[in-house]
Amino acid sequence: MPHLKVRGIAPEELCRLNNPLIDELVEIIKCPREYFEMEYIHTTAIRDGKIAEVYPFFEVAWFDRGQEIQDQVAKAITKHVNALGIEAVDVAFIQYQRNSYYENGEHF
Repeated sequence: MPHLKVRGIAPEELCRLNNPLIDELVEIIKCPREYFEMEYIHTTAIRDGKIAEVYPFFEVAWFDRGQEIQDQVAKAITKHVNALGIEAVDVAFIQYQRNSYYENGEHF
């Protein structure tokens, strides 16, 4: 954890930004690199009855780390996505509750 779920950015592009982005997030969040998971989610957008381009979107699912850290993570993600030549990206945070998150049958 944190889980980074991404859509609207090609998997090949995500591979390019994965290492430098995770390196920066490790420094910001102060958690081990092996805690991070990035997933590419293939999705199809439909607008006005037609298949449309999927808007770049990062969902960060994690335990709350406060507004300051969250702001830094959003800025880091945006910076790395922009470096790929992608001008706009949305970032949303999903907060896990410790008593609702289980690993091997035990909650945190």
